[in-house]
Amino acid sequence: MKRLLLFILGGLLLLTGVLCVRTLGFSTRQVTPEPPAALQVDADAAAERLAGALRFKTVAASDGSPGEDAAFDGLHGYLARHFPRVHAALKREPVGPHSVLYTWPGTDASLRPVLLMGHLDVVPVVPGTEASWAKPPFDGVVDGGFVWGRGALDDKGSVLGILEAVEALLAAGEAPRRTVLLAFGADEEVGGREGAVAIAKLLSERGVRLESVLDEGGVIMSGTVPGVQAPVALVGTSEKGFVSVELTVEEEGGHSSMPPPRTAVGILSQGIARLEARPMPTRLQGGSRELFERVGPEMSFGMRVLFANLWLTEPLVVAQLTSKPTTNAAVRTTTAATMFQAGVKDNVLPSRARAVVNFRILPGDSVEGVLAHVREVVDEPRVKVSTLAFQSEPSPVSPADSDDFRALERTIRQVFPQVLVSPYLNVAATDSRHFVGLSDNIYRFFPVHLQREDLSRVHGKDERIAVAGYVDVIRFYAQYLRNVAR
Repeated sequence: MKRLLLFILGGLLLLTGVLCVRTLGFSTRQVTPEPPAALQVDADAAAERLAGALRFKTVAASDGSPGEDAAFDGLHGYLARHFPRVHAALKREPVGPHSVLYTWPGTDASLRPVLLMGHLDVVPVVPGTEASWAKPPFDGVVDGGFVWGRGALDDKGSVLGILEAVEALLAAGEAPRRTVLLAFGADEEVGGREGAVAIAKLLSERGVRLESVLDEGGVIMSGTVPGVQAPVALVGTSEKGFVSVELTVEEEGGHSSMPPPRTAVGILSQGIARLEARPMPTRLQGGSRELFERVGPEMSFGMRVLFANLWLTEPLVVAQLTSKPTTNAAVRTTTAATMFQAGVKDNVLPSRARAVVNFRILPGDSVEGVLAHVREVVDEPRVKVSTLAFQSEPSPVSPADSDDFRALERTIRQVFPQVLVSPYLNVAATDSRHFVGLSDNIYRFFPVHLQREDLSRVHGKDERIAVAGYVDVIRFYAQYLRNVAR
């Protein structure tokens, strides 16, 4: 017994030593770059130009509803008038209905081009809710230090910020060594089929191989990671896939006074309950794991012990992450029952019941894997399983140790020196997924500092961007182009 206790004690001491050594070696991975080059930005004029762009109600066509063709045409004319140097120096190619590709030729044709992306379309405002906005959603108002309007954050703030940066660099006489491409889709909010897909196809047919892609995605957030006081710039190195699974049951109808043991509603409800009770397995990988590896060294010693030793503590970390919907999404393919339709009258047995379950697919899983999971878990031959039309596989994970990521990281730290930079998993879809195959370095980041309450403004009411924050957006894109294209 004494030998056993000594063995256990020795093992504990050895384990403690390993944990401490790994924790002490868990040092900061944040870069300290040189100061950025100066850039003159007229904040008031830039804010007014963004506000003007927000006045065009560029809602893409979807579900049988027509698109706002006149609004898109008006916006393109507006951009041509307000960014004259861009339209004089860059080649502009319309692609599909309302999308556009700009080319800024570099002086060294041997270098692969870089691509900056954004989208011109916005989500609609729910009819009847316009009066609840602090400022009318399509009036493009500058007030109280903010630019208000639908699209300020998603995603005209990005598009106009890129154009402002290029216009300023051209005014300063700067030119890139590496060719710069600007791709602005007009249907990102409805899948990007006629915009980003068509642009990617065009580049592929021309044999273009991109050095890197930068699209919207993560932002700078405070209070994102427990134990980290500094704001964190979340750079999406991958994004989840998307599939909506349709479940249907068809049974004989009849009068509700003589019901079978289980109606169509009961059969389908049990299938949904089983799916919710047995979600797909968790994995701490890719951007989700790298997030803790990047910001962990900035935490207190106790928290550093936890994240410096994920080889041992991963089950504890995952258990904590799965306890909240916001972090559960980072470690598994999520299951969300979103629609249920059945019945026409309270005393009539429904002959058909239909439900839709939306899955956001973790990199490493697949659409086919989701369907196999659904069939196995539901385990009911009377439930027919199919998918809705729109679906996408999860993206590959772009490297966080490449020169292209380091250039992005360096730019963020130059413009926002107080911010920590980390890879992360983008849980929503972006147009960048359509460029997989054209580059290994696809990143998703919109350089704006948001508070947690601001997240509800994206696709919600009172969308806005701070004027000072928008100036930083412009400064970021200009410095990024200097870092990656010169």
